Amino acid sequence: MVPYFQDADSVKGINISAVQEIILRPKDRISIVVNCKEPQLSTLFNLPYVTPRIVNVSSGMGVYGDDINSVSGYTVDGDGNIDFPTIGKLHVAGLTRNELATLIKDEIEARNQAKDPVVTVDFLNLSVTVMGEVANPGIYRISRDNVTLLEAIGGAGDITIEGKRENVLVLRMEDGKQKSYRVNMTSLQNVVQSPVFYLQQDDIVYVEPNKMKAKKSTVNGNEIRSASFWISLSSLGTTAAALILNNRRSK
Repeated sequence: MVPYFQDADSVKGINISAVQEIILRPKDRISIVVNCKEPQLSTLFNLPYVTPRIVNVSSGMGVYGDDINSVSGYTVDGDGNIDFPTIGKLHVAGLTRNELATLIKDEIEARNQAKDPVVTVDFLNLSVTVMGEVANPGIYRISRDNVTLLEAIGGAGDITIEGKRENVLVLRMEDGKQKSYRVNMTSLQNVVQSPVFYLQQDDIVYVEPNKMKAKKSTVNGNEIRSASFWISLSSLGTTAAALILNNRRSK
């Protein structure tokens, strides 16, 4: 197995890729909670609260589907808007969580609806997909900003012994276009300076199989296929031979 970060001892004072805060997009779901000094005012701005989400707080990642629909929230529509109580339609696409919180706070104060409200915005349905040669491939929900590629791979149980660590692929939608990035996980410098070191919602991480695993999955590979494959092939040949013989006898 090829180890990670082979250059770790030689790399000192390395610059990490710039932090990329997650930007709201259409179809994102968010919760918005407004707290006021007068508790009775808070009910004017908040949707009904149901139950808390279940997430892995330490990593900011959880398995997709864990109690994901239990919190009331807003879905950003196709035009990038939400309809917020007492304010109306707000364009939120392109904003970070903090920017949206500031926008709502300013709007409430400008309308003299409350003084010094505290606004908290959280994501409800952001996820990344980890595929290929990892122990537990699947869709993983991210509950905070700045989840890294390392956390995603670790959350999926790490790359298997048959995975290609030198050429991990990350697919990302940017400005409506699908872009691809390659990351060499054996190089610490390459990992932390990659533009996909910090993941975004809907990123796809794919770990390719190494040559040995690839050979096992092809008919022309040097590895022997399973017994069921050869039994099926033999049965097909026997059936074909019997049909030919019966045709000859019938003539």
